[in-house]
Amino acid sequence: MSRIGRKPINIPAGVTASIDNGVITVKGPKGTLDFKFNPAMTVEIKGDVIEVTRPNDAKENRSLHGLTRTLIHNMIIGVTEGYSKTLEVNGVGYRVQKQGNKCVMNLGYSHQVIVEDTEDIKIEVPDPNKIIITGIDKQKVGQFAAEVREKRPPEPYKGKGIKYADEVIRRKEGKAGKGK
Repeated sequence: MSRIGRKPINIPAGVTASIDNGVITVKGPKGTLDFKFNPAMTVEIKGDVIEVTRPNDAKENRSLHGLTRTLIHNMIIGVTEGYSKTLEVNGVGYRVQKQGNKCVMNLGYSHQVIVEDTEDIKIEVPDPNKIIITGIDKQKVGQFAAEVREKRPPEPYKGKGIKYADEVIRRKEGKAGKGK
């Protein structure tokens, strides 16, 4: 039995969950999220606990069991605490600034790169070389952060570019580093 799938999900105070035709809706202080789970999985709300069960031990059901439980748990964390990703901008002349709901980035191109907030994702720029992306949907926050990082990914020789705060860039030697 899946160790993750077996764990019950506690519903904290201030959060309501409801199931309707294979769609679970979670409402909390930060917003509302919906998730259409696989019809093979059984999701039940018992008091302040959500339990996910599977019908049998078929390979597809085993893989969906833990996944469904984790996605519902991520929704509950999202509507209570929210998610955030921190990006760092490294490089001479590379900087970021916030103008209204737009994030304007100077990344060494001949033009400025502009990224806008969406209705569910907010961008904060506390420093000229730091970007914080926040939202309630873990998947959307991660995807948006990946798209911003893609504007100038870090390069291995000098480490210039946009990287995640916890990312380690493997550095390479240049031509001068080779022995004679």
